[in-house]
Amino acid sequence: MNLLVFGSVNIDEVYHVDRFARDGETIASLSYARHEGGKGLNQSIALAKAGQAVRFAGAVGEDGAYLLDYLNEYGVDASRARVTGTPTGRAIIQVDASGRNCIILYAGANQEVTPDMIDSALEGMGEGDAILAQNEISRVDYVIEAASRRGLRIFFNASPLTRDMDALGLDRVSVFLVNEIEGRGLTGRDDPEGMLDAMLERYPRTSVLLTLGDKGAVYADGSRRVSQAAIPVEAIDSTGAGDTFTGYFLQAELSGERIETALRRAAQAASIAVGRPGAGRSIPYADEVDEALARLDGTR
Repeated sequence: MNLLVFGSVNIDEVYHVDRFARDGETIASLSYARHEGGKGLNQSIALAKAGQAVRFAGAVGEDGAYLLDYLNEYGVDASRARVTGTPTGRAIIQVDASGRNCIILYAGANQEVTPDMIDSALEGMGEGDAILAQNEISRVDYVIEAASRRGLRIFFNASPLTRDMDALGLDRVSVFLVNEIEGRGLTGRDDPEGMLDAMLERYPRTSVLLTLGDKGAVYADGSRRVSQAAIPVEAIDSTGAGDTFTGYFLQAELSGERIETALRRAAQAASIAVGRPGAGRSIPYADEVDEALARLDGTR
């Protein structure tokens, strides 16, 4: 089974602050760091660290070509990515004293993805293969359409929300990966159960993984709902925690693990990531997750 992540690559500019800046306010940063980031990059690394063979496709500028080498270092095949003349995407991130974040995105080269690039990246893929996409790149509609034509399973992280979500052909999606904000935006419902009800009514052939931050996560399809509590940790930086959860859940699901097992491994991996600074570098390896789960179970 081939898995292709078609997503974004960013250079993260991270500012640690006591609290988020308010309208019209200038505040001092306690520290500054620069990290590799972007949902596509982070989720690819999470998948690779979880033990999944993964290919990556997307676009960077010449200033971000080193990020493709960074992906390769973690075992991600980035040979289907492209270097363009547009600067690499940027994420300006505030992280407050409690580890929460707020983010401003500059799309940059992520918006230079074209149908030709998509067709080239999908060459050799067919029935039984899968694709993971997010909404941080251009032509997501064509990514979904082309993947559907080839009979691929389509995992879609509906982030960030945009006004044209209905134009993306979401009825072709196999599994939605959304948080509370995205669930609310897609359904107009405020309660998790209502979000899941509305998603499954609108897209009856799909499944939904709804992440709820420190309240855990819920997986739902037409026949069941499975909940997983968050695993407590002293938060340092929540940047990339959702991507860590996504990567670990998807690796376990694609490996044929029970949904309960996939959710628990994903929750443990995200818990470890939240306790570390940064995004991709904060993601744990599978053996770290296994050891942490063994400690929880009292077997180690």
